[in-house]
Amino acid sequence: MKLLMIKIETSHEVEDALTIYSMDDLHALGTQARKRSDFQDASRRHDSTLVELDEIQDLPEDMQFIAYFDEEADATALTKSYQSKLQELQGYGLAIGQAKLTTAYVVDQDWNTAWQKFYHPIDFSRHLAIVPEWEDYQPAFADQKLIKLDPGLAFGTGNHITTQLVLTGLELVMAKPKSVIDVGTGSGILAIAATLLGAKQVSATDISDEAISATHQNMKLNKLSEINVQKTSLLTGVTGKFDVIVANILADILLELIPQLDEHLNIGGQVIFSGIDYLQLSKVHDALDQAGFKVVLSLKKERWVGLIIERQE
Repeated sequence: MKLLMIKIETSHEVEDALTIYSMDDLHALGTQARKRSDFQDASRRHDSTLVELDEIQDLPEDMQFIAYFDEEADATALTKSYQSKLQELQGYGLAIGQAKLTTAYVVDQDWNTAWQKFYHPIDFSRHLAIVPEWEDYQPAFADQKLIKLDPGLAFGTGNHITTQLVLTGLELVMAKPKSVIDVGTGSGILAIAATLLGAKQVSATDISDEAISATHQNMKLNKLSEINVQKTSLLTGVTGKFDVIVANILADILLELIPQLDEHLNIGGQVIFSGIDYLQLSKVHDALDQAGFKVVLSLKKERWVGLIIERQE
């Protein structure tokens, strides 16, 4: 099987935005980011790793963002879509680097596991660690929960700032067992985290077949069967109400989700948003206010913002 590969020479500032755009809007089969900093960090490890930067083929100036699509996908249309998105991101004040796009066709097995050497356990917090399926990791604390993960072709490895902001938010609101729904679940990482943090009921939605498949696979890795996974757009067709609604998606899609929140949020419930570039924060605040919600806590790292939200009193 061959895949269409679109490679963009760009800036690390747009990694999360391009990843979410590729998976949610363009329905990419998978994405990969090759950052110069990854190679530089590897060369500084005090272990047996030997990295000669001068010998690395096609070393990125900052970051190469790579997206994979079905062989039959329209390369010209996708290239135009990425060019338009890069201009939009630049308009938000994000650096887009060279913004040079190239296309090629590659054999599936040539790239499917190549990125694994740059994906290592994340000792995220006192309560959680994110561990790739192929890595051996011993908990830093006796009661630290391990999220075992093979992200496969779906977005959500734990490396992304936006994902980490949501995980922080989940730890803050999960002081007691609650029902949780993860909207746009990707690899299932947030739904799994909620379960391990003691949620009494967990659901997850995604519009992507690859995300649904990856979520089921990662549930098996973590020996979980109780997460209810539904293929749908946002909360369309979802029944019931939840104590916590989680969504790590781009701001423009969050704006589509906001009108659905009230119908699916229990009294006294909370919403956790992430994936918001700080330049788009005012739009999200305005939409929440009009829908009867307020931000009770903001979490920010670099350009990205996470929000904990409640109903207005």
